Amino acid sequence: MTLGSERAAIDRLLDANLDRAREGLRVLEDWARFALDRPDLVARCKDQRQRLGRLHQERYKLARHTASDPAAGMTHPAQAERQDGASVLAANAGRVQEALRVLEEFGRMEDPALAAEAAAIRYALYDLEVNLIQAGRGGDDRRALLRRCHLYLVTSPVEGLEDVVAAALAAGVRLVQYRAKAGDVPDDQCRFVQASALRQLCHRHGALFLVNDRIDLALAVGADGVHLGQGDLPPAVARRLLGPDRLIGRSTHCLEDLHRAVADGCDYVGVGPVNATPTKPGREPVGLAYVGQAAAACPLPFFAIGGIDLANLAAVRRAGAERVAVVRAITQAEDPGAAAAALLAGLEAGA
Repeated sequence: MTLGSERAAIDRLLDANLDRAREGLRVLEDWARFALDRPDLVARCKDQRQRLGRLHQERYKLARHTASDPAAGMTHPAQAERQDGASVLAANAGRVQEALRVLEEFGRMEDPALAAEAAAIRYALYDLEVNLIQAGRGGDDRRALLRRCHLYLVTSPVEGLEDVVAAALAAGVRLVQYRAKAGDVPDDQCRFVQASALRQLCHRHGALFLVNDRIDLALAVGADGVHLGQGDLPPAVARRLLGPDRLIGRSTHCLEDLHRAVADGCDYVGVGPVNATPTKPGREPVGLAYVGQAAAACPLPFFAIGGIDLANLAAVRRAGAERVAVVRAITQAEDPGAAAAALLAGLEAGA
C-alpha cells in the first residue's frame, strides 16, 4: 500500500467511525428525550455528538465511497434480538465506544485534535451510559426529589445551626447544603460532628443533604452529594469518588460555566451571585441577565443564588428562576422557620 492509498484509507475509516459514533449518540439522545424525559441527559448526548460533528472534516466525507465498501449493509443476527429499549441502549452505547476507540487510535496519525476529543468523549460516555441505565430503571430517587426542590438552604456558621436547619425543614425546605469554610469551625472533627447531625436531621425529614467542596466529608457522613465551586475538583473526579448515585452540583457564573457543568454530568447548577453578597467577597455579581440566560439554556435544575431574599424574590422569579438558594435570608432571620415558609410561598405564588 502506498502512502497516498494508506492516507485515503484512513480518511475513509475516520469518516465511517465519525458517522457511527454520531449516529449512535443520536439514538441515545432520542431515548433520553422521548423515553426517559431527561433533558439533562439529552443535553449531554447532544454535546458529545456536536463536538464530534465539529471535527468531521469535509475531506473525510469526500473520501467516502459506499459502493466499494465490502461491509456496507452488513447485518448480524444479534441485531434482531434487541427487543426492548434497554438492549438498544446498550448496543448503541457499545457502538459509540468502539467507534471512539478507532477514532482515537487512527486519529493520532492524521488528526491529533480528533484523537484527543474522541478519548475525552469515550471516558465521559462510560458515566453517561450508567446514568441512562439508572434513569431507565427508575431508581433515581435523589434526582427526582432534587427536581421537586425549589428552595435550597446553604448553611453558614451561626449559633444554634442545628435548630436553624430544623426550623427550615419543618417549614418545608427539602434541600440543605452544609458549608463550613476554613476559619468557620475549629477543625475537621467539628465539621464531621456538625455534618453528621445535619445529615441525620435532613434524612428524618426526607430532605436531601449535600456538603460544600469536601467529597471526603460527604462520603464520611453519608451525604446525598456535594456542591463544587469552579476552583474545586473537576466533576468527573468527584463522580469517580462518589459513584453514580450521589448528586453533584456546580457553581456557575456565566453560560460557558453552565454548558461545561452540563457536559460534565452535573445534576444541578447554581447561577450567580445575582447580587453582591458577603458569603462571596470579591465576586462580582452577575445580575439578573445571567438568570434569564440560564432559564433559556439550562436543561438542569438551576438555583439562582446571591443576596436573594423576600424583598427581591419576585424580580428573580420574573427573570426566569423557578428555584433559589439562600444563606442569610434564613440563617440570619429572627425566625428561620417563618422566613423559609415565606420564601416557599413566594416561589409558589410566582409559579
